[in-house]
Amino acid sequence: MPDVRSMCAIGLSGQIGLNGHLPWEGNPDPEFREDVANFFRNTRGHVLMAGPTTCRAVPAYERQFMTIFELRSHMDPLETLAQFAGRVVYIGGGPPVWDVYAKYIRHWDITRLPYDGPADRWFNPAWLVDNGQK
Repeated sequence: MPDVRSMCAIGLSGQIGLNGHLPWEGNPDPEFREDVANFFRNTRGHVLMAGPTTCRAVPAYERQFMTIFELRSHMDPLETLAQFAGRVVYIGGGPPVWDVYAKYIRHWDITRLPYDGPADRWFNPAWLVDNGQK
């Protein structure tokens, strides 16, 4: 089994997504830029497993530094994770992915950002406890 982790940022009210993007995407303030830089710094050399939207969001200049594996709903989580035994795997991609993979994540790295605007996706604290079961 790999070392399964997740790294995400949430807004002040738990916001994580808006129309398929980060709600604060493009914000030039230092804390938002540092969050993105920190994500790529920490995932470098590792595996990023995520849904199609998140995989497509990884810029071309960062793709060379990580293994990107696109998750699909028909995949068995244990079989999928077993392909990367001995590696560090970051699970990304928002609620549909975390609903399935949260119980395998042993470390969550969560950054709270100073955003308190609209969202259509929210962080679910149940992902952190009870093996991610709602």
